[in-house]
Amino acid sequence: MSPSCPYILPDTELDRFFIEDVPFGDLTSRTLGLGHQPGRMLFQARGAMVACCTEEAARLIERAGGRVGRCVPSGIPCGPGDDLLIATGPAAALLAAWKVAQTLVETASGIATAAATIVAMARAVAPGISVACTRKTLPGSRAVAVKAILAGGASPHRLGLSDSVLLFPEHRAFFPDQPLDTLIAELKAACPERKIVVEVTDAKGAVAAAEARADVVQLEKFSPDAVAWVINAIGKRACVVAAAGGVNAANAAAYAAAGADVLVTSSPYWAPPADVAVTISPE
Repeated sequence: MSPSCPYILPDTELDRFFIEDVPFGDLTSRTLGLGHQPGRMLFQARGAMVACCTEEAARLIERAGGRVGRCVPSGIPCGPGDDLLIATGPAAALLAAWKVAQTLVETASGIATAAATIVAMARAVAPGISVACTRKTLPGSRAVAVKAILAGGASPHRLGLSDSVLLFPEHRAFFPDQPLDTLIAELKAACPERKIVVEVTDAKGAVAAAEARADVVQLEKFSPDAVAWVINAIGKRACVVAAAGGVNAANAAAYAAAGADVLVTSSPYWAPPADVAVTISPE
């Protein structure tokens, strides 16, 4: 699958959105007798944005009974006035899918655009740096959020608790007498195919985690200067260094310049929605 379209959400997700908004049909359209009157729907970008979830919007329209003639793939940068999606079909079908499809595209495109901005800021300084987005999405929205950050050129930091090993200070609090290197060794033995990530909150802890053979040392809420100090102290190749906590478009370049290998952020998830104009008219 092309990078511009990371994956397509399954119809079960789309059905959930549709059932929430149109559980028993559109009362207004039904009462007005719009029925099968032919209509046309046009989605256009009002500003610069990275398109996302246009494929899902198209599928929502098709499942409602419309026909999609054009759809810009997710991940494509668009400018003001650019067409994103064109559909035709019964007016009632287009109206039923309208707001669900529009809100989905606006929300996902806002996240994708924000992620792309952070990636651009960081890679302008360090072309090889990775931007990874956390699992701190609104519950129930992860499939959309992950597609959006991928469309923006970022990657998932963790898809959930089941796919990766991240040792937090909160875990270690339950093993006060256990040395860190012992805990890391146990995790590596039990999960030999996984990288062991250790989150730390101060420079001393970062050096200790590197010496204990953590694969990734995650620096929580370190300033860029503090990140640079840690990298100098442990050596650039000793382990992967991830800067986390408070990373955003305004400071991504500073963290990249400090030498971090990975920037871990949640900020794209709270980006304002992109502005998408939808026009529905008789065909």
